[in-house]
Amino acid sequence: MKLLNITNRKRESYQVSFRHSILLECALGIAAVTNTPLHDSMEKSKVYWSNLRENLSPELQAALDYVEKHNTWKTLLQLCHYHHCENLQGFLSFIEELEDSQLKFYSLPYLGNELQEMRRGASEGDKEGCLGLMEATKEHNFFPDYIQFVCESDTAKLKVHLKTVMTKWYEEFVQPSELEICEILQRDVASKREMGEKLTSEQLVEWATGGIDYRAEPNVQEVLLVPQQIYRPWNIEADMEGMKIFYYPVSDESIAPDDRYTPDHFLVAKYKALGDEARLKMVKHMVEKKCTLQELTSLLDLGKSTIHHHLKILRAAKLVDSRDGVYTLRKQALTFMEDDLQRYLDR
Repeated sequence: MKLLNITNRKRESYQVSFRHSILLECALGIAAVTNTPLHDSMEKSKVYWSNLRENLSPELQAALDYVEKHNTWKTLLQLCHYHHCENLQGFLSFIEELEDSQLKFYSLPYLGNELQEMRRGASEGDKEGCLGLMEATKEHNFFPDYIQFVCESDTAKLKVHLKTVMTKWYEEFVQPSELEICEILQRDVASKREMGEKLTSEQLVEWATGGIDYRAEPNVQEVLLVPQQIYRPWNIEADMEGMKIFYYPVSDESIAPDDRYTPDHFLVAKYKALGDEARLKMVKHMVEKKCTLQELTSLLDLGKSTIHHHLKILRAAKLVDSRDGVYTLRKQALTFMEDDLQRYLDR
């Protein structure tokens, strides 16, 4: 599980819902192709993304350059959630009909109920409100610049940009395989809902996302799970009013349902990670307590570089988490392994 955090909020139960949309997949594709620092860690290779972008029309390339500079993919995602359009034309009409302040309000990130009035003021031209939002997000990697861009934007030009990049990306990249993409998203939601009948809300989120241990927080009544193929293997996290959103990577099974014999990548990784005596010993120790690298080195009488290598494998398999130098076993992930194996065998 990889997590790309685009929220600025700090961490009661919640309900889980699903939504799949070709428009959300479009917006996420625009985000993916313009997030060049992450191309080395995506399922598609860096060369793939580079070649893709070079073969797009000059108009779309220019629009994507603007996205990369100002992170307007975030605007597209937010707008998709504020108005659930069934098709591209409906989405374009929605954008065109928005009043200036409403467009800016929808575009600005949700930062919690306590900052909603400031967000509203910023969208209506209050410079102090804009500065306040920028200050509140100063530790975020792109929110301050994005907030300033939205507040200072000429909305007529912004609308033209949003409609252009969404239309051209859909026509040139998504539309040729739209039916296949929709079928993949539908299959994945169906499988997750089936599994959800056996799990708590927290367990379902963890299983669907491949390892995110999300606990309820104030003002969040719902977790929305949105399947996506384009950004695999990353999860993308976002906030909306009363809602936490995870755009999670669809499973291999959803992509190739007729292939009964190829197991999911993470299922293989988990069993491989446990197929080693030293790593099993490490898991045993972490069942008993959280451990540091130094503690594991002493307990197993192995070198730090060797222990670090084994921990890297366990983390890649989503069996272990690390925070501030302390390693924790994801016990629920071990529990899921039996169910995942049985699902594979029953396929």
